[in-house]
Amino acid sequence: MSTLKDRIQDDMKAAMRAKDADRLSTIRMLLAAMKQREVDERIVLDDAAVVGIVDKLIKQRRDSIAAFEQAARADLVAKEAAEVTVLQAYLPARLSAEEVAAAVAALVAELGASGPGDMGRVMAAAKTRLAGNAEMAQVSAAVKAALSR
Repeated sequence: MSTLKDRIQDDMKAAMRAKDADRLSTIRMLLAAMKQREVDERIVLDDAAVVGIVDKLIKQRRDSIAAFEQAARADLVAKEAAEVTVLQAYLPARLSAEEVAAAVAALVAELGASGPGDMGRVMAAAKTRLAGNAEMAQVSAAVKAALSR
């Protein structure tokens, strides 16, 4: 069975053959981030860890896009948006807002959480269970809504 890491390596080779410089630079940046984490933590990344890295890189790109839009730098916005598009190909299918709300409601019931004081405990559990399947900002909003009831 092929891992996500192998798929990214294969995509890099395909981008080299196709002489797709933009896609190649984005994939190389992703591979560098993966290798950095492997070296720093002395581990071999599994698919879940790779998805976490991809999520982090996408979040960084989205933050950059917001900053570049404020600075009226359309050229840099386009570059970052193209990188987000390449990176999103490595994420699993995302849960809908309703599915996230249902998963959070189940977690809240399972943990017996009530009130905003349990936000940290519920978010920690949600992070492990929903990582890669939903944006954490969306999960956080769903947790706040569930705990305010």
